[in-house]
Amino acid sequence: MSQDIAVGTESRTQSQGGLVGAHAERLSSLVTAQRASVDRTTGLVLYRDMTLGRRFEDKCAEMYYRGKMFGFVHLYNGQEAVSTGVIGAMKRQHDWFCSTYRDHVHALSAGVPAREVMSELFGKETGCSKGRGGSMHLFSKEHHLLGGFAFIGEGIPVALGAAFTSRYKRDALGDSSSNAVTAAFFGDGTCNNGQFFECLNMAQLWKLPILFVVENNKWAIGMAHDRATSDPEIWRKAGAFGMAGEEVDGMDVLAVRAAAQRAVERARAGEGPTVLECLTYRFRGHSLADPDELRAEEEKQFWAKRDPLKALERDLLAANLVSAEELRAIEKEIDAEVQDCVDFALSAPEPDGSELTRYIWADD
Repeated sequence: MSQDIAVGTESRTQSQGGLVGAHAERLSSLVTAQRASVDRTTGLVLYRDMTLGRRFEDKCAEMYYRGKMFGFVHLYNGQEAVSTGVIGAMKRQHDWFCSTYRDHVHALSAGVPAREVMSELFGKETGCSKGRGGSMHLFSKEHHLLGGFAFIGEGIPVALGAAFTSRYKRDALGDSSSNAVTAAFFGDGTCNNGQFFECLNMAQLWKLPILFVVENNKWAIGMAHDRATSDPEIWRKAGAFGMAGEEVDGMDVLAVRAAAQRAVERARAGEGPTVLECLTYRFRGHSLADPDELRAEEEKQFWAKRDPLKALERDLLAANLVSAEELRAIEKEIDAEVQDCVDFALSAPEPDGSELTRYIWADD
């Protein structure tokens, strides 16, 4: 088998903007389309992580529609290349990650056990937030997951604080080992909010080690991105603050990984933050309660053909890094793992009613 996947220099996307809009049109003329080179081991790690994210979310949908899971549940299907591409290019339990209400897969990529994530979705004591947070408020200090946040933009200042801490420990406290980088994930709709601009300004002013990862999936609930912002190319807004900005095919995990690696390298070297706009698409509605009737069928079909999991499989097979049989075996292993975490969560204990107010105050 060959040793790696060669780095490409041109986007593989063919424009069909007339059918599906400007979001797809942008993919045909990306400023940077360099892709990461991976060996067999790394390729399998990426495929496993993306498959876990996809199958986990599919199982969540099944549990929700069967009436086993309640509350607001926002799934990540279609966007797996962003989570795997960015977090996979960083250091687990060293770097920091801050998510949104669409946070399940970020948690899994950061290393939070699937049992703990699923338990949290069922509101059980064995959940990563002890059953207090639910789908939108996953948290794990151990895995450096700073939280999911129900309100858009909430996580960006939190991520900025983590990045400031890393810089402060090094510069003010003399800790030369303090080189952690923080990744803040958020959607296109968030980029019209004040926290986004305020935090970009502060991050660049102090050259903080942070990646502002925009998961531009074109839709902010039911509002098309192009209708909600004066400049739909979000990465360009970094230029107003003098910081690095880059757009990337968010359906291509190797392209995302390469861009994240460049941004992380700049951050660790003390060269400051990066706005990384990942052009992606969610395959399901805004939430599981969304009938998803606003998006055109032609648009959905176009993006379905760009499934990031299928794209990675084609890359790995074309490079002779793996066999199709190996990938199918991984999928069976993941299915068993996901079913195990559901069984575990269903049988796990509910939080004790006597601890209803625990974890509210700092002394807990």
